[in-house]
Amino acid sequence: MKSLLEQLPTIVAEGKREAERAMERAESQYRLGLQTRELVVPSRDSNWHDMFKSFEQQTAHISDVDTSRLIYGDNLLAIAALLAGDNDRPSLRGKLDLIYIDPPFDSKADYRTTVRLPSSDDKSGLLINQKPTVIEQFAYTDTWKDGTSSYLRTIVPRIVLMRELLSPVGSIFTHIDWHVGHYVKIVLDEVFGKSKLRNEIVWCYHGPGSPGMRQYNRKHDTIFWYSKSDEWIFQDQDIREKHSEKTLGNFKSGLEGSGFIADDYSLEEKGKIPEDWWVMAIAGRYPVDGRKRVGYDTEKPWPLIERIIKTASKPGSIVGDFFGGSGVVAAVAEQTGRKWIVSDIGKPACMVTRKRLIDLEAQPFLYQHIGDYQIEQMRSTLGKRFRIGDLAEIVLGLFGALPLPIEENPNRNMGRIQGSKTLVLADSPNKMTGLATLRRAIEIRHNLMGGWDKVVVLGWNFSPTIGHDIEALGQGDRLEVLVIPPDLLDRLKKKGHKLKADEIRFSSLQYLKLGQVQRELQAEGEALSVSIANYVLLSPEALNLDEVNREKLQKVINTDPLALIEYWSIDPDYDGEVFRSVWQDYRGNTENDADPYRVITTARLTGLPRKVGKRRVCVRVVDVFGFEAEATLEVQ
Repeated sequence: MKSLLEQLPTIVAEGKREAERAMERAESQYRLGLQTRELVVPSRDSNWHDMFKSFEQQTAHISDVDTSRLIYGDNLLAIAALLAGDNDRPSLRGKLDLIYIDPPFDSKADYRTTVRLPSSDDKSGLLINQKPTVIEQFAYTDTWKDGTSSYLRTIVPRIVLMRELLSPVGSIFTHIDWHVGHYVKIVLDEVFGKSKLRNEIVWCYHGPGSPGMRQYNRKHDTIFWYSKSDEWIFQDQDIREKHSEKTLGNFKSGLEGSGFIADDYSLEEKGKIPEDWWVMAIAGRYPVDGRKRVGYDTEKPWPLIERIIKTASKPGSIVGDFFGGSGVVAAVAEQTGRKWIVSDIGKPACMVTRKRLIDLEAQPFLYQHIGDYQIEQMRSTLGKRFRIGDLAEIVLGLFGALPLPIEENPNRNMGRIQGSKTLVLADSPNKMTGLATLRRAIEIRHNLMGGWDKVVVLGWNFSPTIGHDIEALGQGDRLEVLVIPPDLLDRLKKKGHKLKADEIRFSSLQYLKLGQVQRELQAEGEALSVSIANYVLLSPEALNLDEVNREKLQKVINTDPLALIEYWSIDPDYDGEVFRSVWQDYRGNTENDADPYRVITTARLTGLPRKVGKRRVCVRVVDVFGFEAEATLEVQ
């Protein structure tokens, strides 16, 4: 077996080819686009309407908005989409002045999600530990199939593509530790050029050692700073440190007797540029305030990120972070007058970032997504030459459906339940199951092979309105929509053909139900009262929980379902295309109430611009596990 050093040339070459293919797609008609899920207009209660009115005056169309972006998705796809651009926004190739990344460290640590829910038995709340789903493996489980070689195969194409985003004077700061830092530096040397290394920065911090240690405490990380070219941004005015009296005295005395004329030499009055070793406390030593620290696992301290952003970019620069985590890069960039683009493959990370920016009362930003996470997993499970039809056949078989004849089923995504007139449709993993899919399924039910009594649609990703779409179609028990287990591909990888149908549960969808929505005219503008009545979580079996945690969750579902809501927002004048979140509440927002585990369930919006005719009110919720639901109501 080849050593890792022997494998490295092949790993780098393969990574470059993967990046080249991504860039070719970015320049083709099949380029990958980003879908805007939400325009977030951050607000904290009292000033929401002022921000909304200001925003309304600035722009009339979402395509006019030059905003920062929070992207949910695989960063390889996100970067490719940013390089490609779309009809609303041009390519960002060569536009970013700074990229900071804090990728996983190949440390084999397990970063699972911990959710705290209210409990009548314990004032500190009920803890539920959720193991990462397939969709969020990269975000929460710092493990790799083939060890460090798998890690490097993941990192290389991303670094190559990030270089394409950098401006001619741009820089990348890669934050890493001792596990793979030496290998990552070789990759950076290859991609950027060895001469483009500006600094190897060592971040040092203190902490207790483990009992019985027989080695020195590992208390430092390494940050490799590379520039794209021989010109780069370096703003030193905010980071210089005053010279100590001792330094000043030693400098003067050192010149005496040296042959130099002391009066011709002096130290810089503005102070010195700090050394490339930085002594700063870890994030855990700072108080959790929702702004400069949010208490997220692997969170990096605000002063560390602030120094990097202030020196390697300018006000107005675009700053990128494609392993977003706690959102500290977005927060610091926002506070220092930069635009930012942050992505993460974990919905909990995106939620933490969104809440953090709302707390900071940031400028409006876009929340975008790409939904094709399963594609990468399918390639690793079924091979690089997989076809969507291969996976559809597997899903149908596990559901207990027999495939239809190929002449009636060229995509291999339809089957039937033996002994009944029930048709089963397995939707594609690379698109969202929504109203169009349901209408097509109903049409197929009517017309295919003489008609069927019932159609079952099996989906991976769903539009937030899917529950209301099902209700509006009025098909009763002739239409059923079920969720394919999020961890199915992980199970297939582990068990393959040994995985049995009775081991898989296809579950029902989440659903949001609104309470009263009231509209009233005021002397100036309008007021709107909106309440949420109920939230139905998809079946707990669809979550990656063990039995103990599933029982805990079921108790909350039965007794206090609204406690599952992490965040909810309102668009008081929804256009049916882009949701504008102009009012928000979320767990932990103590300005609305003192309960850290619940959101308020009624919102009152005053000072809305007066509107003639009906007002289309849209509400979105995100639960503690990252699932979304939406409800829309027209109000006279």
